Amino acid sequence: MPSNTSISNHGSGPQNISSGDGPQYNNNASGIQINSSNFAGFNPFRELAKIERLPMENRGGMPSDDQPRCREDFHVAIICTLPLEYDAVSLVFDQFWDEDGDSYGRAHSDTNTYTTGQIGKHNVVLALLPNIGTVSAAGAAANFRSSYSAVKLTLLVGICGGVPGTGVDEILLGDVVISKTVIQHTLGRQYPNKFMTKDTVYDSLGRPNKDIRSLIASFETERGRRQLRQKAGQYLRDLQSAAIKERHRCSYRYPGVDEDKLFAASYHHKHRASQKCKCNQESDGLCEEAAQTLCSTLMCDEGQLVRRERLLMKKDLELDDAQCPEIFVGCVASGDTVMKSGEHRDRISRQRDIIAFEMEGAGIWDELPCIIIKGVCDYADSHKNKVWQPFAAATAASVMKAMLGRYALTEPSPSYSRVIPGSHVR
Repeated sequence: MPSNTSISNHGSGPQNISSGDGPQYNNNASGIQINSSNFAGFNPFRELAKIERLPMENRGGMPSDDQPRCREDFHVAIICTLPLEYDAVSLVFDQFWDEDGDSYGRAHSDTNTYTTGQIGKHNVVLALLPNIGTVSAAGAAANFRSSYSAVKLTLLVGICGGVPGTGVDEILLGDVVISKTVIQHTLGRQYPNKFMTKDTVYDSLGRPNKDIRSLIASFETERGRRQLRQKAGQYLRDLQSAAIKERHRCSYRYPGVDEDKLFAASYHHKHRASQKCKCNQESDGLCEEAAQTLCSTLMCDEGQLVRRERLLMKKDLELDDAQCPEIFVGCVASGDTVMKSGEHRDRISRQRDIIAFEMEGAGIWDELPCIIIKGVCDYADSHKNKVWQPFAAATAASVMKAMLGRYALTEPSPSYSRVIPGSHVR
């Protein structure tokens, strides 16, 4: 028994235990009396609230040094649309906080299912959307705000259709696009002869906050992109190794230069010889069977392929260098329509300076501070297929992890001590 505690027995009643620094109990004929001065400032309801905010495994008084204590300790959110994207992102986590179940819970009426863990120095919370499209994304984002109100950065990570571009802006399959701005390309008016996009100030999505604009600006520099690309290449190799080690059904391997085919925008993916479908009955007809068939099976004319310098250069590179993605920052078009037309792709791109098309960003953009990070899996034309989807998901996840490495942690409070090197002044 510690030396500062004494026990004395007054008669046959309860014992009197006196501790040097704790509350003192005095037993006399009138019963047990507690010296209330020792409890000054103690609020049992406040202490109970603190305990209830802790994860279950930390409520025993032994919290982990790294693991967040509550939902307010998560400042980074990641949202994916497809299980394929979610699996790729999960492979770049350094550790998970929910191996024994979700101990952080969620707000009332929140229907999201969350995965919590750590990527680099950041505690992150990951959610998979139940459906594709802006409506599903907006609902999930609103739920995020109710449960994880301290989130400062949301990353929408996955795959997209890319605008090929030319010269230094030549985008290849597997490259990654980062949003600087987002437009809703399906929001507008349909006239008899054309569709007019609504782009007034009231219809446009807002620009990102200063924190995000500053981060994005750093990746528009040559040095920033080079650092991001180098780290992403390293994380991509780690992801591919982890997929093999964990026996994922998907290996996320680089499909190869020969599988990267861009056809002329006016050359449609369709049956050429059959007379039994609308492919040959209409000038721009395309039947569902053709849409689900590979170019090699339909025997699409490779004489219609567009020659690209970057693709030719990739043939001479070693595999590790060839699969390392280029990174492009620009305007991303978002809408509830899957873009599968090279001609419409090019027209919208010229009008709005678009580099990629996707389907969820517009739903999240005004709800949460957001950056879209997506790997290019097709060219948003009728020849699109799923061959590049796993690799594109992997490159996006790798760039996401590299970006988080450049995202600075924010001080928890504006008042903190600063140590000046070589002195004793704080």
